[in-house]
Amino acid sequence: MGKSLGVSLHRALSKLGLCSRTQAQVLIAEGRVRVNGKVVRDVSLRVDLDRDRIVVDDKPVVAERKVYLMLNKPRGLVTTRDDPQQRDTVYTCLEGLDLPFVSPVGRLDKASEGLLLMTNDTHFANRLMDPASHLPKTYHVQVGTVPDATMLEALHAGVTVDGETLTANSIALLRSGGRTAWLEIVLDEGRNRHIRRLLAAHGIEVKRLIRIAIGRLPLGDLAKGTARHLTAEELALLAD
Repeated sequence: MGKSLGVSLHRALSKLGLCSRTQAQVLIAEGRVRVNGKVVRDVSLRVDLDRDRIVVDDKPVVAERKVYLMLNKPRGLVTTRDDPQQRDTVYTCLEGLDLPFVSPVGRLDKASEGLLLMTNDTHFANRLMDPASHLPKTYHVQVGTVPDATMLEALHAGVTVDGETLTANSIALLRSGGRTAWLEIVLDEGRNRHIRRLLAAHGIEVKRLIRIAIGRLPLGDLAKGTARHLTAEELALLAD
C-alpha cells in the first residue's frame, strides 16, 4: 500500500459503493475493515483501489455496478444521507429499490423540489458539478409578486450578497396571476441557496422553487417522490 497514492480508506469505501464516508468512518473505528489482511483503524490510510484487497466484516468489497438515477424530489426532504437533525431525506424515495450506495449530484435545499440526479459514479458526479463545465440548470420559481421589466432586468444584472456575486444566465416571466408570478431562471453555477438569496436581496418572496432541467436533460413527467434509472440517451444528453 503506497502512502502517497490512491485515496483515503473511508473515501475508498464510499467510491466502491459500500456506504457513505461517515458510515465508513464508523466501520473503520470499530475495527471491521481489513486491508490486505490487516485490521486498519486509520481512516486516512491511502489505498489503491486496483491493487489493495479491502474486506469489511469478512466480505471482500468490490466495485458496484454504475448506477445513474433521476429523482423528482418532493418539498420537505433534505439532500443528504446522514442528517444529524433526523429529518426525512431523499433516501426515503429509494426505499425498496435494489441499489448500491448512491449519492446526490449537487443539492436541492429542503424547501426546493424537482430534478435531482443520484449516482455511485464519482467521476460522472464530479464532472457535472465542476464549475468549469458551466452546465445550465433550469428552475421554475413561483414568487409573491409580479415583477415588471425593470425588476427582471435588475435581477438579471445580479447582486452581491455576503461577498458573493449572485447572477443568472437568464430570467424570464412565464405567467402571472393576482399577486404571484412564475419565473424561469437558468443558472450555470450553484451557490448555496443561490436563487433564494438573489430574489431576497430584491425583497421578493419565493413560494415554490422547482428544478425542471439539468443541461438538456428534462425532469419530464416523472412522478413526485419517485426515482428511475437514466436511459443511455439521457446520459448522452449530459455528456454533450
